[in-house]
Amino acid sequence: MLNLALVQLDLAWEDRAENHRRAERRVREAASSGARLVVLPEMFPCGFSMRAASPESGMCEPEGGPTETWMQETAAGMDVWILGGVPEQSTRGAQNRAVLVSPAGDVQRYTKLHPFSFAEEHKHYVAGDTLESWRVDGVRITPFICYDLRFPEIFRQTVDQTDLYVVIANWPERRRAHWQALLLARAIENQAYVAGVNRVGDGDGMHYTGDSALISPWGERLVSAAESEAVLVAQVDPAVVADARVRFPVLKDRRTA
Repeated sequence: MLNLALVQLDLAWEDRAENHRRAERRVREAASSGARLVVLPEMFPCGFSMRAASPESGMCEPEGGPTETWMQETAAGMDVWILGGVPEQSTRGAQNRAVLVSPAGDVQRYTKLHPFSFAEEHKHYVAGDTLESWRVDGVRITPFICYDLRFPEIFRQTVDQTDLYVVIANWPERRRAHWQALLLARAIENQAYVAGVNRVGDGDGMHYTGDSALISPWGERLVSAAESEAVLVAQVDPAVVADARVRFPVLKDRRTA
C-alpha cells in the first residue's frame, strides 16, 4: 500500500521562490497526513511558461539546480518521495520534465514525449524519447505530463509494468471535460490507478480549475478537488490492480492488426 498525496497548487507566474514556498507548505501538510509520495503539478516552479525555456530567463534549470535541490532537502526533511514538473536544460536543449526525488536524495527523470504544439511548446522544449517506470515503496509508477494524456498508446506500452500512472499537468479550464474524461478512460482501459495532478488559478491569460483526481482500476473517482488549492490523500494498492486484471481479464485479449 502506498499513501499518495496529490497537491493541487495555485502557481505564481514565473516566480520560483514563491512557488517553492507554496509547495513546501502543502508538502508539509501531505507528510503530516501520512503521505509517502507527494505529487506536484507540471512546471510547478514557474507555470506553463514558454519564456522559461530561454537560458536568459533563469527559470530553465540545470540538472541539480535550485528546484531539484529544494526537492531533495524537502524530501529528506519530511521523509517523503516528491514528484513534480521542472523545466530543465539538457544537452539537447530545454526539456519539460517530471522529476522524482527519494527521501535519500536519489533522482529520476522523465521528459515529456509530446510537447503541446497547439501552444507551440515544441518550438521551446525538446521532446523526450524514452518511457520510464519507477518503483516507490513497491508500487510500480509510470509518469506522464499533460498533453501525453491524449496518446493512449504510450499508456498501453507501459501497462505491464504499471500499477499507477501519474499525470502532472497545467490543463486549462477550456478543455476541462477532456481532462476528466481522459483520466477515467486511461484507468479503465489499462486497469490501473491514474492520478491526475493539475494546477488551479490563473497564469498567462489562462484559467485552471484543477480537477485533480485519483481514479481506481475500475474507473471509480476515489478523491478529487476543483477550483482551489487542495491536498488529496488516498491509498494505492497494487493488489487491487492485480485483482482487477484477473477478475476481468481484458488485457489478455490485446491484439494488433
